[in-house]
Amino acid sequence: MKLLFLGDVMGKSGRTAVAERLPALRAAWGLDFVVVNGENASAGAGLTPEHAKLILNAGADCVTLGDHAFDQKDMLSFIETEPRIIRPLNFSKIAPGRGAKVFDATQGRKVLVTQALGQVFMKRPFDDPFSAVEGILKTHPLGGMVQAVIVDIHAEATSEKMAMGHWCDGQASLVVGTHTHVPTGDAMILSKGTAYLTDAGMCGDYDSVIGMEKLEPLRRFITGMASNRFEPAGGDATLSGVYVETDDRTGKATRIAMVRQGGHLQQAGP
Repeated sequence: MKLLFLGDVMGKSGRTAVAERLPALRAAWGLDFVVVNGENASAGAGLTPEHAKLILNAGADCVTLGDHAFDQKDMLSFIETEPRIIRPLNFSKIAPGRGAKVFDATQGRKVLVTQALGQVFMKRPFDDPFSAVEGILKTHPLGGMVQAVIVDIHAEATSEKMAMGHWCDGQASLVVGTHTHVPTGDAMILSKGTAYLTDAGMCGDYDSVIGMEKLEPLRRFITGMASNRFEPAGGDATLSGVYVETDDRTGKATRIAMVRQGGHLQQAGP
């Protein structure tokens, strides 16, 4: 199976890049399943129903969220009506929506998508992500009822993301980190067959400070004082993510490649 995961969509620039570029990539690369992290798609904080529909209509089979899952209040009700949106497993015991779901892919194949929030350096004390993910993987064995498993680990610390990759090795097709908006260069297949990337980066304007217009972040770093709100950068966005090919029989990865399309970053892809 050919899988594509795109990192955090950042503001209007990121939404535009996904809408304009994803349909062509899906056709050119013969993609069987696409996941997009959309938690910063609406003004850099959360995801509105309108913007969720735009990403799904562009060719995403599933949209994952993150710690800003419900910053846009309409998502509290919309997520109950849109099964293609996944919030973190360990966000809250009373959070609406679902933290994992089995989706239909091409040729009758099944893909499990799940997401967990890290604990290290995060602003809120979320529940243990490892035990949360373990329970889902045990009930959805790779190569059994599902032909692929994708785990989105939305976390700050690279060490925690890497630990999740090794924790899931052999039980997931892909473990990919999101949240920091900075793409890493460590795409690899782990020893038991799980494709891994510490951070997929963002789909946004990289002439910025992690997707935000530079002036206000620079002011705060230099002076320690805030003057204005952060605003998403509006230049040409780069689609950043990871492409993975898997063996349908085992569900394990056979190929992984970082994806960089358009914008300021060097071009890359399968």
